[in-house]
Amino acid sequence: MPRRRRPPRPGALADVAPLRIFTQIVLLQLAYYLSAAILILFTALVAGKDVNLDLLLSWRSLRGDVTVGWMLGLIWMLNSLICVIYLLLLVARSKLIPDFALTIHFLHLLVTSLYSHSIPSHWLWWAVQLASAALMTFLGIWSCQWRELRPINFGGGGGPSRPAKRGDVPENDAQADEGTSYGRGRGRDRGQYEMVSTVPSEENV
Repeated sequence: MPRRRRPPRPGALADVAPLRIFTQIVLLQLAYYLSAAILILFTALVAGKDVNLDLLLSWRSLRGDVTVGWMLGLIWMLNSLICVIYLLLLVARSKLIPDFALTIHFLHLLVTSLYSHSIPSHWLWWAVQLASAALMTFLGIWSCQWRELRPINFGGGGGPSRPAKRGDVPENDAQADEGTSYGRGRGRDRGQYEMVSTVPSEENV
């Protein structure tokens, strides 16, 4: 008798859909370069440096013997912190964060090598990439786990609840019981019954 296959977990096919993964990679890579370009443009204008595409895509600009290289290194590390927000919004699953973080830096290596027509050879470039990938992975996993472990609120948004006091009756019950009495009193005395003696008195005998 053939063994029955376990049905897939709900949402599992959607999580590994190739089109969805490809879309997430493209959006993350574009956001990675967009935020880096904004940071580099702002810093270059403030420092009075010439703005060109080499600052973003060339590995030769990221070197340890010039001030511009160290400035770019700090910018790329700041950019990795910003990308943690992109990972949290687009991926939102802690176990997928390392794959996407490493993919971003691997694609950056390909783009940089193609733009510069050579593989990066400066040690500072490699050190920044390793530190950026580690920081993005660690903070991405931590933020996604923090979001996954947040308690789910099943309330209806009616504001904070207060402890019930003795004698309180819900508004709906009070309205439903209006005009109907139980024992003594009206809706607010619901549940209070009058004790009647079952022993015959002398008048009834």
